[in-house]
Amino acid sequence: MINISLKPAVFMMVVLFFSGCTFNPKPSQETANRLPESLKAENSYYYFTEAQFQKNKGNPDKAIFYLEKAIESDPESLYLKKELALFYLYGEKIEEALNVVEKILEKNPNEVETLIMAGRIKQALNLDDDVKEIYEKVITNDPKQEAIYLILGGLYLDEGDLEKAFSVFEQLVENFPESYAGEFFLGKIYAEQGKFKEAEKKLNKTLELESNLLEPRFELLNIYKIRGNNNNKIIRMYEEILEINPNDIKTAMDFGLYYHKNGMTKEAGNIFRELGLKSISDPDVIRKVLKHFVAQKRYTDAITVLEGMLKGAPESSDIHYIAGMAYDGNENKKMAIMHFKKVIPGSNFYNNAVVHVAFLYQAQGRINEAIIFLKDVIDKTADNAEFMLYIGSFYEEIKQYEDAEKILKKAIEIDGDNTRLHFRMGVIYDKWGKKTASIEQMKTVIRLDPKDANALNYLGYTYADLGKNLDEAERLIKEALRLKPDDGYIIDSLGWVYFKQELFEKAVEALKKAVSFIPDDPILLEHLGDALMKTGDKKKALESYKRALIKKKQGEDKSQLENKIRILGNQGI
Repeated sequence: MINISLKPAVFMMVVLFFSGCTFNPKPSQETANRLPESLKAENSYYYFTEAQFQKNKGNPDKAIFYLEKAIESDPESLYLKKELALFYLYGEKIEEALNVVEKILEKNPNEVETLIMAGRIKQALNLDDDVKEIYEKVITNDPKQEAIYLILGGLYLDEGDLEKAFSVFEQLVENFPESYAGEFFLGKIYAEQGKFKEAEKKLNKTLELESNLLEPRFELLNIYKIRGNNNNKIIRMYEEILEINPNDIKTAMDFGLYYHKNGMTKEAGNIFRELGLKSISDPDVIRKVLKHFVAQKRYTDAITVLEGMLKGAPESSDIHYIAGMAYDGNENKKMAIMHFKKVIPGSNFYNNAVVHVAFLYQAQGRINEAIIFLKDVIDKTADNAEFMLYIGSFYEEIKQYEDAEKILKKAIEIDGDNTRLHFRMGVIYDKWGKKTASIEQMKTVIRLDPKDANALNYLGYTYADLGKNLDEAERLIKEALRLKPDDGYIIDSLGWVYFKQELFEKAVEALKKAVSFIPDDPILLEHLGDALMKTGDKKKALESYKRALIKKKQGEDKSQLENKIRILGNQGI
């Protein structure tokens, strides 16, 4: 699909013209003074003025009632029928308005005002084919309907019919030589067709007619860039756009990048420095960098812009934070950490920056550095339970469970209702072999949040693994599954409960479903193998065990799986 449809920025041009169109859903206050002679009979005039009165009081239904009475008194009045259609529109009765308009057109097929009204109603109903036919008829009967050319041409552009759109806009400029919108759209069509010389001529004509427009300048800028040998024109166009709209941050950034990529580093630096200074008082600068570069993963461009901005605002936490994100996206962890560390307490990004640094250390296997960093942060700022949670998880990763318990207990003293803290503590106790303490922590999570599916599942699976409270385990896990029905791990837990209940067929069914969701988890595959063994399907059990062995990570204990495979092998399976 071509990219020159009648979109909002361009559509504003159409609005300027359409303000003079005869279609208007609110009848004029001076209507009575311009009534046709045929309405100046007593009854029709009375009902019409009463309809106006009710409309002005905000009673559209009563207004329509009196207008219909006026038409009964003067059934041949074209004027009253058109007013009725407008009143229906005012009351948001689109279908009724269309019905009236179509009846008018049956007797007066070329009546321009009614045709325009019909076109606008059908536009509202998205009947674009009918609309185009109607508007073609309008400009044939009345070539001076300037706004209709723009709407009709826009409809053809929307469906990609450049030839018909061009014809309509060409008629527009023939009938209205001062139509800058017509010249603009002709220029866009020429550009789409690759006729850049003709496009440039039309777009410059647009600017002759209306010198402060931005859209033609953006089109010219694109043409100059496509042609590739117009540096001076490109620079001049950037300068003109920014002179008209000095607050166009995206264009300023693009201009700086253009300078940078063409070796004009001094000019680029000046633009980026100014943006840095501007960002101190205008947060929209940072938002634009995020939107146009980081969110689109244009990390190299983002880094160029942000490093330049830091020359103007070297202490800006916001810029350092976004720079950290850009360097992280560009896989430069060292520079990402450096920028994140320059985000100061009090910044809206401070907590996120601290967490980024910690996890960047973790990603590099530098767990102890992550712990030292977070402890240092806590020592320099107010106690932060969230940071303590991360320290606890890092201690957990290196199996220093006593240290993990100590820091999490301190965090719970600060924020005792934080379910994440209790959940993490429960996991640590489980890995530490303190099952009873783990169970109590999971019960605390569920008490604080009965809809915490992870805690429900964890507690249920723990019971199943211990082979106790199996009915309660099944209830807990089914509740977790109700909250997260497509979670393969929870489905595995249910299968393991069935296994412990010696419901082996049900266990196999559940565990197969779990593996379909998570096909590469060795624990799920081993569970499935165990259940298949109990149903006597040793061949498939062996396949599941072998898959589980392959999926085991380096350093993980494989002896139990290897023993199961060896036993089946010895049986000739």
